[in-house]
Order: sequence, then structure tokens, then C-alpha cells
Amino acid sequence: MVDVRYETAFTLYPYARSADQDADSPARHPVVIVGGGPVGMGMALELGLKDVPCVVLDDHDGVGVGSRAICFAKRTLEICDRMGAADPMVDLGVVWNVGRVFRDERQIYDFNLLPEEGHKRPAFINLQQPYFEKFLVERIRAAQAEGAPIEIRGKNRVLSTESYDDHVALEIDTPEGPYKIEADYLVACDGARSAVRSMLGHDFTGRVFEDNFLICDVKMTADFPTERWFWFDPPFNRGQSVLLHKQPDDIWRIDFQLGWDIDRKAVVQPEYYMPKVQAMLGEGVEFEPEWVSVYTFQCMSMDEYRHGRVFFAGDSAHQVSPFGARGCNGGIQDVDNLGWKLAAVIKGEAGERLLDTYQEERKHGADENILNSSRTTDFMTPKTEIAKLFRESVLDLVEHTDAMRPLVNSGRLSLPCVYDGSSLNGADDAILPQRTRVGATLADAPTDQGWLIDRIGGRFQLFTVNTDFKPEGLNLDLVDVIVAPDDLITERYLGAAEQAVYLIRPDQVIAARWVNPTAADVTAALNTAMGG
Repeated sequence: MVDVRYETAFTLYPYARSADQDADSPARHPVVIVGGGPVGMGMALELGLKDVPCVVLDDHDGVGVGSRAICFAKRTLEICDRMGAADPMVDLGVVWNVGRVFRDERQIYDFNLLPEEGHKRPAFINLQQPYFEKFLVERIRAAQAEGAPIEIRGKNRVLSTESYDDHVALEIDTPEGPYKIEADYLVACDGARSAVRSMLGHDFTGRVFEDNFLICDVKMTADFPTERWFWFDPPFNRGQSVLLHKQPDDIWRIDFQLGWDIDRKAVVQPEYYMPKVQAMLGEGVEFEPEWVSVYTFQCMSMDEYRHGRVFFAGDSAHQVSPFGARGCNGGIQDVDNLGWKLAAVIKGEAGERLLDTYQEERKHGADENILNSSRTTDFMTPKTEIAKLFRESVLDLVEHTDAMRPLVNSGRLSLPCVYDGSSLNGADDAILPQRTRVGATLADAPTDQGWLIDRIGGRFQLFTVNTDFKPEGLNLDLVDVIVAPDDLITERYLGAAEQAVYLIRPDQVIAARWVNPTAADVTAALNTAMGG
């Protein structure tokens, strides 16, 4: 994605001289995070809340203008909930579950991303990325006041990075000149053009799709519902597609497909995009442009997300097209996966092998996102006659044939991957529901003591259903639920069984499950889940 300009929307961490700049030798920090975007700030908050000291280095002093990522998925909100940051996001965000697909100007399909009851958070909210980052930083400030060992350094740009067996050395530039520090571990969250990745000489490979899209954020008062609307071949952008989303502050995101052979400078000029927006909204509808940007579909990834003591997360590790909301949501899931593992190793609770499973699990998640993103792009922008015939045939049939609906692909929206086959997975009793199998994320449900998602997370726990099982000698918190036959807990966690015991990881992933385990079973599964 290419922004027209960089301006600061919120100044959140202005430059201030640190003690490290006056040290006689480079100070050593347990974790240094490069990049202050949503993934970097999320990583700092996750580690700080686990009492792991960390320093964030960002080359700016706050959040840049432009909506950028706007669709934040249920799983992201649940992760932010666990870190104490979700409430202001949901309070300001535009909540939505329903999407509609149009061909020309006629609706041919609609879908509900959360058709069932019994979840604390919605399928998605729309919230401009600057707000998302701002709320994370505000939560960090509150955590700092409570003693969380997090430091944010604005206008600290990394000049060089060298990786050694026992640490990483960094040289940093500031408005007052350069200085050096060291890190036991470095987490690169510095985006698709990652300077750290380039400095260390790592590849970023994949596929660039021959298509461009124009983002127009416009301010207006409109009667469109708070839904995701997508058009194939509308009269206001013939032969191409258009996407419409509502954001807070009466801002609306409009994405126009442009094709491949375009003048990237010309399309961001008002004389080009203003008539396109007016044609879409209709004559007489007043609007003001807020932000304009052009992006090209790309699906890219590193082969390895861990290189010794350096980890890559978010867009620095993998990049997908914006359609499907997999970029920032996938990055926050990287945080969710890496944070507890780094904390466990730094505190001496687990061995280094646990850190290797970050690559194993999150590369699996990124590959799934890239596959879905590539399929979306191929459907939206068919490049062969056969591909065009397939898409047009699907769109011809979908309005009257339910079986065709799964084939309509205007952006398969982000869902958390299941870590099937992970080396951290323990026993899995197949009589229990497939939905909550080992490797899957906890499925929320109401309980007599509040939402399940609020009762579990941040540490290893046992979740027991309809049983008083309590293993002796294990330092595990117990969350027990007694259910009625028609309870949602029964549907999501018992199925045909009468009782169950679930071992849950700190990232709310199911590590093992049984109908009737022994204490030895739980001990073995816990050892496996810790990388033993």
C-alpha cells in the first residue's frame, strides 16, 4: 500500500532522551521491539503484562493519518480483551456481522458472519487503524502506571542490526544523534518494508497480482446500513469491483478496483477520484475526501519467522491483500502466539524449543491466509478466459442456487486458524465436538459467572465441564462449568459426551482434551504444550 503522505494523526510518544544514550557501554534489554504499529504495540503490551521488560523503538512519534486497516475480527477483539484494551475499541467501532454482494446494482447474495447467539464480541468492528493503535498505547500507559516494564521510544530509528548467538546488537539514530543497545531477543514488527529484515539479509518472496485498488475515505452523512457491501461490475466502475464500509466519525471507506496499467500519481488526484465517488453516491450527495491511497495486491512471506534471537511478526513476516481483513488480524494472532512463549522462556519456565513452535504454528496460519487471499484475488481479478468464464457462471447462478454461494469470493473474511498437527498438541478425544478440537481457539459461551472468554486466558488452565476432576500436584487454575442439556456449553464442548476436561494454553488455544483423564494424562499434555 502506498500512502499519499505521512502526517501524524496522534502524537503518542514524543522523543525523549533515554538513559541508554548516556551509558558507557550498550545497555542490554530482555526484549526490543522494532516498530510501533498495532503489532509492535500489541507485543509490548502482551509482554509487559507478563512482567517481561521490553523496549519499543519507532521511527515516528505517534500514529500516522489514514484509515489503513479498518476491519478487526472477533478473535482480535478477544485477544485485546485479555490485554484490557478492547472496550474502547468496541465502544467507538462500527459493529457489523452482515455482508452483501451485488452484481451490477442487484443484490445476489448476503451472509452473516456470526449467525449464532452466545458470544461476547461481534464478528467484526470497523475502526480506523490510528484509533486501534491509540487505544493500545493508552492501555500501555495505564499498565506502565501499574508497574508494567514497558518503554516506548519515539523517533528512534534503527540504523543497523547484528545478530549473535547470545544477543542482538542495534545502532539507533535519534534527533540527538546515534547510540547503541543490545537485546536478548528482538521482535521485528516494522512492516512489509521491514528494515530489520533487509539489514539481516532475509528474503521476502511471493506473488504480486496484476491489479491496483484505490482507497477513498470520505466524510459524509449517509443512510447506508452498517454492513459490508461489495459490487461486481457496477455502473459506477464498469468491468471492475467496488467495496464500501462504514467507519466511525461518519467516515466511509470506498475501494475502487482500477486494473493493472494505471498512472499511480494521476489516480490520487481529485480530478480523477472525485467524479468516481460522486457517480457511486449519486448526484447531490455531499462528501469530503479524508484520505486517498493506492495499493497493489501482494501475497508475500518469509520462509522462516525465527532467525536465532530475532523474530518477525505481522507484515514484516507475511503480507496479504487487504480483502479478507487478514493483515492486521493475522499480526495480532502472531502477538498472541509469540508473547506467552517468549515470556515462558525468559522466565525459565520452558526451554528454547518452545520458541521454535512460533515458526511452526504461525507459518501454518500465514500460509492459510495467503491461500485464501490468493483465491480471493484470482476470483476478483480473473486473468484468463477460463477464470473469467468460471466467475461469471458462478455469479449467474448464485442468486437462485444456494450451492453456488460458497464459491462467491469477494474476500474470505478472517478467521483464526486451527493449529492442526502442531507439535504442542496433546491428547484429543474424538467423541467431543470437532469445533473445539485440539489446536482450535476457545469458543466463547455464556456461563453462570460471565463470558467464558473472560474467565480463561493468560496462563495454562483446566476447563472442566460436568465433572469435579481436580488433578493433584499441578499448579493449574480450574474453571469449572456445570451445564444443562440445552446449554451452549454442551453444544460447543460436550456434544454426545456427558463430561469433559480441556487443557487451555495462555493464548486460549486448546492444548488437550479428554472425557475422563488421569492426573498423569494432564501432566503429559502440559509438558508437551510447553515444548517438552
